[in-house]
Amino acid sequence: MNEQTFYDKQGRPVAYTYNEHIYLFSGQPVAYFYGDSVYSFSGKHLGRYSNGWVRDNNGNCVFFDQTATGGPAKPMKSMKPMKSMKSMKPMKSMRQMRPMKPMNSLSWSQLSSDAFFD
Repeated sequence: MNEQTFYDKQGRPVAYTYNEHIYLFSGQPVAYFYGDSVYSFSGKHLGRYSNGWVRDNNGNCVFFDQTATGGPAKPMKSMKPMKSMKSMKPMKSMRQMRPMKPMNSLSWSQLSSDAFFD
């Protein structure tokens, strides 16, 4: 995956990718991609990535990148902050089994950025 910036429903840049890992702009590694799934380093299945959208486990949109198509109306994007130096990645725990894939929704998730990565 090329480096992508992920924006929330207010258009704020929240995170970016580096290889298969997702980092906050503070440099903290918070998740990684495994296929189309997004997992926390503790192994929790957080959601899925497709068509430029990161969706929660209910199929609702949490983040979008510049390639996003379909989904809810996207807000105007805010300017990206400077990236801090990346922190060391934690070890990956055993991955939780993927839940059944829900229908993709045209709605925004109720999860905040912090709650999604928690």
